[in-house]
Amino acid sequence: MAVPATKDDLLAAIEKTFTQLDKDLDRVPAAATRQAVLDGHVKGTTMSPADLVAYLIGWNQQVLTWHRRRAEGLPDEFPAPDIKWNELGQLAQRYYAEHETDTWESLRTQLVEAKNQIITLVKGYSNDELYGDPWYGKWTMGRMISFNTSSPYANARGRIRAWLRTL
Repeated sequence: MAVPATKDDLLAAIEKTFTQLDKDLDRVPAAATRQAVLDGHVKGTTMSPADLVAYLIGWNQQVLTWHRRRAEGLPDEFPAPDIKWNELGQLAQRYYAEHETDTWESLRTQLVEAKNQIITLVKGYSNDELYGDPWYGKWTMGRMISFNTSSPYANARGRIRAWLRTL
């Protein structure tokens, strides 16, 4: 799928990649949701399908936090408080830990809710607001949203599908 360059493209990419991922998550055996069967986000580590969903929830919520903080006139915290861009593995570990006791059903519900909040967020902006000017560094707002929604959904889907083929 091409990198979204318009509001409509972004909304379509989020919905399409999420729907595809969601169908594949439906196929994860209940007994395997907390088994460390996937390559982790830190080299040499493994994670469970539940950790992968927690990671996606974390990034979706991070996007929402960026926008909330800007709307409230608060300073940016990119990518997250006490995390630098070269420490994203630590952020992944934080997301896993935040959701380590959540059930598979709860994780799936939280992911749907976070995705729906992102859709609402995107719909609230004009195409020019999303793609007209840089929003963070050289990246437009739309591209930053895509980096943390549709792109990770597609990556997660690839991980899940590859693992499911081994069952």
